[in-house]
Amino acid sequence: MNMKSHILTALREQFAQWEVLLASLNEKQSISPAFDLDWSIKDVITHLWGWQQISIARMKAGAQGGEPVFPNWLLEFPEWDESAKLTNNWMHTNFHQRSWVEAHQKWKEGYALLIDLGEQITERDLLDSDRYPWLKGYSLAFILVASYEHHQEHFDKLTAWLSENRKS
Repeated sequence: MNMKSHILTALREQFAQWEVLLASLNEKQSISPAFDLDWSIKDVITHLWGWQQISIARMKAGAQGGEPVFPNWLLEFPEWDESAKLTNNWMHTNFHQRSWVEAHQKWKEGYALLIDLGEQITERDLLDSDRYPWLKGYSLAFILVASYEHHQEHFDKLTAWLSENRKS
């Protein structure tokens, strides 16, 4: 298996794990603000979606050529790449009102698009850290792996929290 296939397979497997976990929850569990930072699971999914949109913009630029075109909502927060904490707070404030159904659907669509864009890019271009100057020495593979790691970080927190709280 080549590196591109390995990364995309890992992302697909991770998506399947998330879907199994999310399907095991009812809507009340998904929207109750009792999880990490007093966020709901819906808030975490929305948070992942927000960062996913940044990765998608980069992957689209890689697949189609040119510079990344970031979502319009991101332009309202020009310091987004300077502080993850401030960006997370901004996203929470601006997207918290979404329903569980909308948040989950947008996240699923974004995850699928990220994988699809990864499929469109050759392995050589995906791995070349000098190919896209706007990535400042990083590769598009790094973007995919970072997305995987970000999702895994929250998956691990969520499963630990659910395990602890389902016992009580």
